[in-house]
Amino acid sequence: MLDKLKKIWQVLNRPSVHYSLGFLTLGGFVAGVIFWGGFNTALEATNKEAFCISCHEMENNVYQELQTTIHFTNRSGVRATCPDCHVPHNWTDKIARKMQASKEVWGKVFGTINTRDKFESKRRELAEHEWARLKAYDSLECRNCHNFTYMDFTRQSPRAAQMHSTSLASGEKTCIDCHKGIAHHLPDMAGVKGF
Repeated sequence: MLDKLKKIWQVLNRPSVHYSLGFLTLGGFVAGVIFWGGFNTALEATNKEAFCISCHEMENNVYQELQTTIHFTNRSGVRATCPDCHVPHNWTDKIARKMQASKEVWGKVFGTINTRDKFESKRRELAEHEWARLKAYDSLECRNCHNFTYMDFTRQSPRAAQMHSTSLASGEKTCIDCHKGIAHHLPDMAGVKGF
């Protein structure tokens, strides 16, 4: 047994003169495919609602609020999940968002939002970060489902139709400018324009 281990070690320890460039290239390609498959599998596993609410901070706070909104239950049966609104669909944007979200894990790890009181004390700050992100990307996640081109203004309230056909159409405003609190309770909005 010891001799076999020595022989294996000698083979692994020797320079690659014993293996062709083709073998090394093919081995590198196979290793790359395995890495890429594992990476994408992990990426998609963290992009599910079950993963999002696996932390009690999310399940007991914002997820409870979402369940009372039209984005959770409605007459058409179309339901938005956490990643639908908080993670872009395009791959490069998704990777950037996942890197940003890794910072949010600190709240879990260090207990800065692990109780309802702590969460509520940070709610305004967390909401403002999310609103700024949505604004910076022209409410991209909203637009994944709500396409301005297909809006039927005749089925909207007069105020909504007026705002959508002017401010939204011109690019002066984006969805999050008017639709804060659409899926979660608003924090204390003292000092925020329009509230």
